[in-house]
Amino acid sequence: MELETQRMDCLTLLLKMVMRLATSIAMLTVIYLVGYILVKGIPNLSLSLFVWEYNSDNVSLMPALINTVYLTTLSLLLAAPLGIFAAIYLAEYARRGNKTVQMIRLAAETLAGIPSIVYGLFGMIFFVVTLKWGYSLLAGGFTLAIMILPLIMRTAEEALISVPDAYREGAFALGAGRLRTVFKIVLPAAAPGILSGVILAVGRIAGETAALIFTAGTLAKVPQTPMDSARTLSVHMYTLSSEGLHMEAAYATAVVLIVLVAIINGLSTLAARKLTGGFHE
Repeated sequence: MELETQRMDCLTLLLKMVMRLATSIAMLTVIYLVGYILVKGIPNLSLSLFVWEYNSDNVSLMPALINTVYLTTLSLLLAAPLGIFAAIYLAEYARRGNKTVQMIRLAAETLAGIPSIVYGLFGMIFFVVTLKWGYSLLAGGFTLAIMILPLIMRTAEEALISVPDAYREGAFALGAGRLRTVFKIVLPAAAPGILSGVILAVGRIAGETAALIFTAGTLAKVPQTPMDSARTLSVHMYTLSSEGLHMEAAYATAVVLIVLVAIINGLSTLAARKLTGGFHE
């Protein structure tokens, strides 16, 4: 008995060491990548990169920054409501163990793992060519919305499922209907998990390049209408690095992209805390 206990203790210690090693490697990798980008990019930041119009002399990133905000907002407006409401149906209204629900979940997980270039080709064929939208902000936004929809739907569903059934039973016992229970009790409790999925979606949108080259185009200009072509920060950075003439500006663009994603993540985390605090109150 003592020998078995010693073996279990040794195994537990070994697993703890492996987990600590894996955590350290992951943290060091992230720190190295972010540090490398900051060291290479911060010295190259200048006011000329933030002028309103892009040209070959200043290679301004301002149009790309504005286009990134436009595309992120448009994609989330299209995908977030659909994904969250679909998750509410799957988690709260559909019968558990339903084969149709299982097929939908399998399809969503499969679509979430498809490479972005496939979404780009689909968006080009359907939105750009078939619907004749051309290379436009609208085509890029719809393509990104389709791409992030499975991610938002699955994370929102998992967040809703993780809410204890005692919350629902307590609301029902007090006479609340299912709709009121979902929107007043379950959704506020699941808000941090849902916002985590939205944050992941924002990160994927901000870093997307392949799908946007085939749908939104690469024009470095602030679009006047949704049917105009638009270049995001990631596409801007890819274009500059592929040309090889403005590597300093490419590193500076990477810094701005990191800061933008960090700000969005911070605002989303703050919103999740506010929602959770209001729910507990």
